[in-house]
Formats: sequence, C-alpha cells, structure tokens
Amino acid sequence: MVKEKINLTDLKAMLIAGSQNLKGHVGAINALNVFPVPDGDTGTNMSLTMTSGVREVQKIELQTIGDLASQFAKGLLMGARGNSGVILSQLFRGFSTILKNERESTDARTLAKAFQAGVDTAYKAVMKPVEGTILTVAREAAIAGVQSAKKTNDCLAVMQTVVTEAKKTLQKTPDMLPLLKEVGVVDSGGQGLVAIYQGFLSVLSGEAPPMIEESEQLDDLVRAEHHKNAHSFMKTEEIVFGFCTEFMVRFSKEGRSLYQESEFRQHLSTYGDSLLVVSDEELLKVHIHAEQPGVLLNIAQEYGELIKIKIENMREQHAEIVQKDSDIGQEPSSSKEKQKYGIVTVVQGQGIAELFRSLGAATVIEGGQSMNPSTEDVVNAVKETDADTVIVLPNNSNIVMAAKLAAEVSDAQVKIVETRTIAQGLSALMAFSPERTPEENVERMSHASNKVKSGQITKAVRDTSVEGLSIRHGDYIGLYDGDIVTTSSNRTDSVKQLIEQMVSDEDEILTLIYGNQSDEGEVASLVVELEAVYPDIEVEVHQGGQELYDYLLALE
Repeated sequence: MVKEKINLTDLKAMLIAGSQNLKGHVGAINALNVFPVPDGDTGTNMSLTMTSGVREVQKIELQTIGDLASQFAKGLLMGARGNSGVILSQLFRGFSTILKNERESTDARTLAKAFQAGVDTAYKAVMKPVEGTILTVAREAAIAGVQSAKKTNDCLAVMQTVVTEAKKTLQKTPDMLPLLKEVGVVDSGGQGLVAIYQGFLSVLSGEAPPMIEESEQLDDLVRAEHHKNAHSFMKTEEIVFGFCTEFMVRFSKEGRSLYQESEFRQHLSTYGDSLLVVSDEELLKVHIHAEQPGVLLNIAQEYGELIKIKIENMREQHAEIVQKDSDIGQEPSSSKEKQKYGIVTVVQGQGIAELFRSLGAATVIEGGQSMNPSTEDVVNAVKETDADTVIVLPNNSNIVMAAKLAAEVSDAQVKIVETRTIAQGLSALMAFSPERTPEENVERMSHASNKVKSGQITKAVRDTSVEGLSIRHGDYIGLYDGDIVTTSSNRTDSVKQLIEQMVSDEDEILTLIYGNQSDEGEVASLVVELEAVYPDIEVEVHQGGQELYDYLLALE
C-alpha cells in the first residue's frame, strides 16, 4: 500500500493515536527512570503534555493541516510538564512551522522536513544537549526520514523508516549514557517518543485508531470536582478537616487486582469528609477534606503510582474569603499600586510554602517531584503576581524549561533564576534585594543558589546498583546535589551519613526540613546528635510537610 498524501483527517488521527499509544506505555516509561527515587514521571509528563495538545485541537473545527499542526503545538506548549514534556512541545513546535502553510494535504518530503525542523527547534531549546536522550532518538529518526523521502513519495514508507530508526537508536542509548548502561535501561524520553511515532504509523498503515480518546478518559477523572461551600456562613475554627486533598493514582497490575472501591471509600471516609472517589481500570481519582493528607497518600500508594497531588489549606483559604467578603461595599483606602518586583516559586509541602512566603515570595505554585507544573501554570502565576518584574524560582531541574517557556510567552518581564532544589531556592530568595536592578538580582541570586549544598533523603523504590552502592527496595537513600551517595535501612542514620558527606570546615548553617513521614520526636533527637557532632554549625529546623522526601537539607 502506497500513501502519497496525508490529509487533515489523517493527521488528526495520527496525533490522537500517538497520544493514546503513549498513555498505554506510561507505567513502563516511568519505570525506566534511572534513579531509584519515587519521581520517575517522564511517561506521565509526556502523556499529560500530549493530552493537552489533543484537547486543544478538539476545541474547534480546523480547516487546514497548517492550522491543525499550529493548534496542536500551542496545546503542547501550554501543557508542557517536566523536561520531557517541554522537549516534546519543542519537537512539535518545529514540526508545525513546516506544515503551517499546508492546506488540504501534505506529502512525504514535507512530512520528513517537519520531523527535521522539530529536531532543530528542540536542540535550540536545550542549553547542553546530552547524547543518549529523547533528542538523539528524534534526531536520528528525522535524518532517516529525510533520506527515505529522497527515494520515495510514500508517506507510509517514510513513517515506517522514522519508527524503525527511532527504535534502533533507542536501543543504543545505554551505550551513549553510562548511567543508563549501569542500571540496564534505555532512555525513558526516547521510549516515549517511540510510542508516539508508533501511534502515528498505526494510522497510516490502515490500522483502526482506538475508539476512546485519551482526553475523554482522563477528563472523567481529572475534572471530578466538588461544589464549594458558602464559606462566609461558618467560622474558620469550625473547620474540622483542614486540607482539601486531591490526588490521582495510576493502578499497578497488583494494585488493581487488590482494589475494592467500596472498601477503599469506607477506609478513607474515617479520615475526613466531602469524599469523592472515581476510578476506571487504569486510574483512581480521590477528593477529600482531611486533617492528615500524608496518611491518605500512603494508603493510596499501595494501589499504584501517585501521578497528581494537590493539597490546599482550607483554613487559610477560608480566612482570606471571609476577609474579602467583609471588604465588599467598603470604600478602598487607596488604589493598589503595582509592585516593582514579585517572586514566583514552585514548592511542595505546606510548611515549605509558608517558609518561602515568609521570606518574600509573592506567589507559590504547588508542585515539584511527581507533580511538575505546566508552562501555563507558571504563566498564570506570573499574571497573578502582577509586578513590573517577576522572578521565577523553579526549585526543580525538571521545571526549569517550563519556566523558561513561560518567560517567552508571558506579557510581563520575567526573569528565571535556575534553582534546582528547595535549598537553592531558599538561598536565592535570601539574596534578593528590591533596591537592585533585575539583572543584578538574577546575578546575585544565581550566585547564592550555586554556593549552597543540597541534600535529600528518600526511599528507594526498587533494588538497584548506582556508583558502586548496592541499594535495596525500601532503603533510605541520600542524594547530595543530585547524586546518590548513601544508603541505609535506618532513616536517621541515612541523614547523618549524608551530612557527613556534605559538611566541610567552612560550613556555618545547616537547615533541616522534615516531611510528613518524620515525627517531631525523631527530629528532636536527631538535632541533639547533630549539635553534639558539629558544635560550630547552627542547626535550623522547619516542618516542610513535603511528600516523597523525608528530609531536605541545605548547608552553607
């Protein structure tokens, strides 16, 4: 079968099929994460990004291939999550530039050029491209596609070549990245791209695309919302369960077989009220007002992987709403002045959010490991901040690219300080001065963030070996500036071992931020020991309320 042209219907079906096939492989792609920490969300980020693109093209009836490609690229851009999602958005941003003037159909040569333009655009978006990643897979597949298009005018043949070369290159990624080879996996982002391209091929080869669209399937769960109560008719202190908690779980095979919705709902109901549980064969969505959200997340993790978490302090929200209601009808004392500066920061954990606010952050985006905010989330936060200059602190390496994209599309003047940990974000915020120019602040804040040492304690999610360390599932592992350097079956021992690796004679202050898994008694005993071992170092302790990471450390 020869297919010389791709029309509007074909291209739309390809995009939907690519998104659906990616979604079907999310669990496997996430499992390819080379570090045994509970934030292997490449597949989730790519899938949510693709879903955003598909949803965008379904909003309106599009008349030309060019419009379809542009609308899809727009949806990816605004929904991009994590580095993999941002790179994916750039691949299709370049793809759309070649197709923008195409109307009823496009041919094999133009299709191949579109893949190549996507690669060129994506490489420009990455400061230091690394071989053995999604970029390599995309590049080699595009080169093969261009060569194929020189020999044939068959779109199907070109797409077959692209998929074949993408799969072949993916298998070579462990030889390009030593860490992939050590752990024994291929690149997760590259695997995600192969899944998308295989979806494209299924349409051109005549296979029927899936009947249920991914966006519809997700929306039933993601959009399950509760009706807001009339907060002004109650007192803040009357709120018994103070945290509006929403999360999603992607079932594991074992978890799905164990899950009984009625029993699960009954179990969760003992922890709060306003409970809503929705599930299908793949996903579980929960909404509940609770006092101990961390306990609920632990319960849910028994059934699979947490892919979305949102926790909001309703007491704080209620107090703000009551205050706004009381202000209605009153004459404003003065018009609100637009601020010279506003700082937007991304954090996970109520305690950490309050810490950043106390240091001057104007807007806090809830996010971080396993719940990367999208480009659109950052753009909206910038708008909400409403300042002449907005400085964004991503506090996570997987959010930096989305923040940069937000700066590009935002109407405001946005500066990005590329903080990659909470410790770096706090250090950068301390270096901010409203008296300095935006350029001076970015320089000073970047310098401060690069000086601080960052540590993290979390649980290993599988057996593995990294840099000579033998790690067992459930062990506590210590990360020093992103590298795993310690492992222990005991949490406090892991903290002490990590600090021993990090500390130097020049260090003066140790900041210890403990999460929901650690209790105050354990923390108090740990601090006593640390002060005895390091009498010249001042130890500061904060309750962060973060999930996944039992302790976050900063040394400076």
